[in-house]
Amino acid sequence: MNRPIPTRPHSSGLSRGEQLLVLAAAFLASSVAVWWSWSHAAMLLYGDAEAHIHIARRLFDSHRPGITQLGSVWLPLPHLLLVPFISVDSWWRSGFGSMIPSAICYLLACLGLYRLMRKWVSPAAACIALALFAANPNLLYMQTTAMTEPLFLCELIWSVLLLVEWYQSLNAGDGRSGRLLWAVIAVLAAAVYTRYDGWILAFLAWLAMAVCMARRGRLFRWNFILASLALLLAPVGWMAYNAVVFGDWLDFMRGPYSARAIELRTSSSAVDPHPGWHNLWVSLVYFAKDAEMDAAALGWGEIVFLAAAIGAGIAWLRFPTRKPGREAAAHSAWVWTLLLWLPLPFYTYSVSYGSVPIFLPVWKPFSWYNTRYGMEMLPVFAFFFAFAIEAVLAWMEEHKPKYRRAVIIASFVLLAANVAEMLREKPLTYVEAKKNTAARGYYNVTLADALRRLHELDPAGVVLMNTSTFPTIVPNAGLTYRQTINESDKEFWWAALGAPAAHASIVLAFAGDDIDKAVKAHPEHLRVYRRFHSPSKGWDQLDATLYVTDTFPAAELPQPSTAVTGR
Repeated sequence: MNRPIPTRPHSSGLSRGEQLLVLAAAFLASSVAVWWSWSHAAMLLYGDAEAHIHIARRLFDSHRPGITQLGSVWLPLPHLLLVPFISVDSWWRSGFGSMIPSAICYLLACLGLYRLMRKWVSPAAACIALALFAANPNLLYMQTTAMTEPLFLCELIWSVLLLVEWYQSLNAGDGRSGRLLWAVIAVLAAAVYTRYDGWILAFLAWLAMAVCMARRGRLFRWNFILASLALLLAPVGWMAYNAVVFGDWLDFMRGPYSARAIELRTSSSAVDPHPGWHNLWVSLVYFAKDAEMDAAALGWGEIVFLAAAIGAGIAWLRFPTRKPGREAAAHSAWVWTLLLWLPLPFYTYSVSYGSVPIFLPVWKPFSWYNTRYGMEMLPVFAFFFAFAIEAVLAWMEEHKPKYRRAVIIASFVLLAANVAEMLREKPLTYVEAKKNTAARGYYNVTLADALRRLHELDPAGVVLMNTSTFPTIVPNAGLTYRQTINESDKEFWWAALGAPAAHASIVLAFAGDDIDKAVKAHPEHLRVYRRFHSPSKGWDQLDATLYVTDTFPAAELPQPSTAVTGR
């Protein structure tokens, strides 16, 4: 007879020392990744990372500071968490401040995942599975950036962990369920304000909780009703914000900066914009492949996926959902962990019908785009991988006990080999980020250098520019957003477009943008200082022109260049 996997109704079997050891190991891994990312100037490679920092900074550094600077599409929590760290000027300019929330979320995610696994598996199996998650090079790189994936992974893991503990407490009647209920609601609300998959997570979690409460005749208890209303206010609050600020309560879905609008502007084919378009099967295959490539080296991801699926089957067989007796809660609580599989159907649908393309280097169109989305499967891979490892260790202890330690060592060796191979191949998310920044690097460096020199000649001068296109130009040039008039300044912006030279001493225009049109309509008192031609051409890589007013301190003005074709 197989040795049963141990069960624990709560985390009472998990010592504080054990948790501190997990945090220490995760902190070491995080620190190494931060050092590498800092030394390779990799923290701001993603254009989205630059944009997140830009949104957070303009909340207080603009002519119109305030919550309306949050925009309409990206959800607000990631930007609000950035504010305390990028308010330190040097941390903002270097990008160091932007990684702090992500690194903290990585540490909490590691701790939460380990606590969740230890409810059903041994320390050895939990450590092996945690290593699969915590040592993943894609995750380690992303936790050094301002991207939202580390934050959402933390919320996903902790929402499931707290749901399990709430359910166990509800069945045990130990008086903790009320507090745990509000903890669950807080984490789910945070997920709602982080990513749109958090909306689905929150709804499914609330629905499952409501069913549990209804079965116990507690559905209409005031505590649960108030908690439900609090959770409902999260998405309603965001829609109300969109309605008040942008005039459309669904502006984040159908506005000019929505995923659908961006896809229509950037797609080369109106008939078949990307693989998986209106095809759920192809979308599923692409996302599953992306998840495998994010989780393991090329060719090993299928093994990880299969091991997780086998682990889920083992959990289903060993922990029936309808077990009589006092241990029913401990056995059936594992079902809540199935929420960790949510990214699979969510992104399958999103790729097919939600204007969320995923491009992989191994499949058509042989490119890198949104490859980071597959990382959302890392928690479920690691969690159910732990069940598969625990089953192997249990069998070894019963039949080949002297080889059990060898199996544990071999597992860590294989995981280390996987990490080494992923580093050799270069993590998928890092490669995408490098290609992402290659298209923007020219302007981020060259335009920033030119603006810095002009600003030194006229420190009190104002720059009229669009800061959303290349937000890193401003910190690289030694400016603040308050020293510019940009598209987020609304009435200041429209007034400046009506008379550029009257409102700014320096004007930066990209071919075809609003400033370019304004300069052509009102060229008086402006002269060309320098023109820029990016060697990387694309829909967002237009020619740029720097103008100065005819009152600019010309005696010290460097000799202008008519064209620039390289760095």
